[in-house]
Amino acid sequence: MTFSTAVGRFRIFALAEAISWAGLLLGMFFKYVVVQNEIGVKIFGPIHGVIFVGFVLVTLMAKEPLKWDARTLLLGLFSSIPPFGTIVFERWANRTGRLSDDLGEAAPEQL
Repeated sequence: MTFSTAVGRFRIFALAEAISWAGLLLGMFFKYVVVQNEIGVKIFGPIHGVIFVGFVLVTLMAKEPLKWDARTLLLGLFSSIPPFGTIVFERWANRTGRLSDDLGEAAPEQL
């Protein structure tokens, strides 16, 4: 995975979004169930928010280079809403050929 291709950027942000969801859910668990301390939510809330916005932007920017139709784009955007949905979408898109490196930008060594 690398930031130099649309596929790489999308995969990195999909994974980061899922990890930030896990941190936020863990913070909420500790806040409401274990210790009634909101430090986890205060830490992971803003982190998740920034990564969420980044994922939305990367998904919008991936439409053209990956030749996604409107349905695929909308599924990608909606995958950011449920926890870990970005991982499910990334695996589906990879399995169905929608994250093919052949469709993405040329690798730096090919330029």
